[in-house]
Parts: sequence; structure tokens; C-alpha cells
Amino acid sequence: MSLPPLVEPAADLTRDEVNRYSRHLIIPDVGMTGQKRLKNAKVLVVGAGGLGSPALMYLAAAGVGTLGIIDFDVVDESNLQRQIIHRQATLGLPKAESAAATVREINPLIELQVHNTALDRDNILDIFGRYDLIVDGTDNFATRYMVNDAAVLLGKPYVWGSIYRFDGQASVFWAEHGPCYRCLYPEPPPPGMVPSCAEGGVLGVLCASIGSIQVNEAIKLLAGIGEPLVGRLMIYDALEMTYRSVKVRRDPECALCGENPTITELLPDYEAFCGAVSVEAADAAQDSTITVHELKAWQDADEKIFLVDVREPNEYEIVSIPGATLIPKGEFLNGNALELLPQDRRIVLHCKSGVRSAEALAVVKNAGFADAVHVGGGVLAWVRQIDPSLPSY
Repeated sequence: MSLPPLVEPAADLTRDEVNRYSRHLIIPDVGMTGQKRLKNAKVLVVGAGGLGSPALMYLAAAGVGTLGIIDFDVVDESNLQRQIIHRQATLGLPKAESAAATVREINPLIELQVHNTALDRDNILDIFGRYDLIVDGTDNFATRYMVNDAAVLLGKPYVWGSIYRFDGQASVFWAEHGPCYRCLYPEPPPPGMVPSCAEGGVLGVLCASIGSIQVNEAIKLLAGIGEPLVGRLMIYDALEMTYRSVKVRRDPECALCGENPTITELLPDYEAFCGAVSVEAADAAQDSTITVHELKAWQDADEKIFLVDVREPNEYEIVSIPGATLIPKGEFLNGNALELLPQDRRIVLHCKSGVRSAEALAVVKNAGFADAVHVGGGVLAWVRQIDPSLPSY
């Protein structure tokens, strides 16, 4: 489905712009008019991480006149494997500022708007309202639903992408012409069902594959060329090197963009809507969470505890808390782990950050280990607060 151009063309291109964008200008489908539309466009990239890195760099190189960057995080060493917009020299700096510095080096002819803040329900409508198009590079369900809802309420199109290990997805959501994200995913997955990239990993170059597709779609929308991914979900398997497209239809029962919407404003709490952990896990952890300092004190005092690491074997190989026995979370969920737990020692569970161990804790308590606890912050907290000589990830 071809769509009209999203923006009007700018009045002209300068001599420097003609020189810079000449390879666009000689493409008949783009030409002077298409490039002028890019110059007149205002695009916001949400997140300067894995997807945001290539998206920002190619949008800048393409000549998008006003480019917005929003991110509240700082550059960490683990980012550098895939977030190519950042550098060793920018470790510890705000990602938005680090990304802006790289973008300025790529193209000094465009205008940058830097939002060094977290996107939330109090600022999202105001920030989105300043742009023609949103490129979503977020990596969590709460923000994805919030981005979708704000875009629909404002009548804005946005380009969505998702990455995990070797798999990527991309689509264009524009309720005026097709489905929204809620038509595809009416409800978030159950807590703990879909691991994040921080838990499951991602092939670095996959970010470039999906991020460049997002930019391709953005250019098509802005210039009004080609067939955008409206109403289609593109699925990419990097291991098999296959692309396939699935039709996504607008759901007339959609709570947001359907015929009788029940969501007419932003939700009060998107974190609660998506749920970081299940209700059972939250209940189990409420009075059964210890700190890494408490764990260290128990170990030093030779308390009768059985420390269990519920991460995956490849994570355990990277770093582990001394004395921990590896039993992956899946073994708790299928019940096999229970027969491995001693009855004469207190069960102490930990994972990377505390989410998976809380899920396992619910199973253990249900099985009768009433005094079982889990370690808040997991191995990351252990490295930060107990033994900084250990590697982190």
C-alpha cells in the first residue's frame, strides 16, 4: 500500500547539501523533491542503544533535517559490542550526548534535538508532538506500549523494531492507515516469558540489520515512495538468513484503535500493565529478599545455606558467585529442580538481577521451603558491591 508523503518539501537545498546527497538525488524515486522532504522532516529516535545506533547514524547521513534523540541511560562497556554510535572514550557519559557527538561528526548540516531524559507518560505527548515520525528503538514492553499509545493518540506513524539473539522483527504502525502495535500484541507476554536482550543476549550485527530496515521505512514514509511495512510484520532470521513477511490486520476490537476504543488516554502505569515479575513472584519475594551484603555475611559466618544460581550455563561461565550451584530457572518451572534441593539447609536463590530468581522463589516456596529467599540485584549487585574484580555483563 503506497502512502502520500509524510512531509512537504523544503524550499531548496544548499550547494553543500546537493554535493552531500548527490547519490540520492540521481535516484528517480527520490530526486530533489524527495531529498527536500527529508530536509524538512523531523524524526525522533527513542533510545540510543542497539537499534537507535544505526538508525540515528543513517538518518543523519540521509539528511533528515531535524533529528531527535531521547535516552536517559549512560554508556556502559557491555554496550560497545552492538551500540556502534558510542565509543570507548564515551564510557560513563549520557547515551544521548554520546550519540549526538557521533551524529554531529556524520552530518553537521542537520539540526539535533537532544532529550537526555527518561520517556514517561508526563512528557511523551509533548515530546512526540514536536516530530513528524517516531523510530522506536526501545527494548522493553512497558515503553513499547507507551510509545504505541502516544503515537495513536497523536495520530503519528512510527517505525518499530525488535531484536533478540539472532532474530529480528520490524513493522510500521500507523492507525490512520493500518494496525497499531496493540492489534498485533493486545496484551504483553506473561512476566518472565520473554527474556530481554540483557538476559538472553543479541548478536551485535543484528542491530544494524533491523536498524537499517527501520531507516529504510522512515525514508519511504517521509518521501512517499515504495510500499511501507504498514500492515505487515517483517521477520528476519540471521542464522538461517531468511526474511518473511506476515500480514497484520487492524483489529476492529482493538482497545486503542478499534471501532469502540476503551483506551482513550495514556495508562497511569505502564510498568504495572506489563509487569516485571508475576504476581506470584512479587508475593514470594516481598519478605524474602536479601542483599548481597547479607549473603556475604551468611557465607562468612558459615550459615547453613544452599546457594542456587538460576541463570543459564553460558551466563554461569561468564561470572558466578562463589559457592553457587547452577540450576537453571527452567528446571524449577518444570519441577525437576525440587528434588535437588536439600531439606537441612536454607535455600538462597540468585540470578543476574533478581527477576528470574523471584520467579524460581515462588516455585520453591510453593513446594514447602518456607524460609527460602532470593538475592536482590543478583550477580550484578555482587560484582558492584562485593567483588568488583569480577567481570560483569
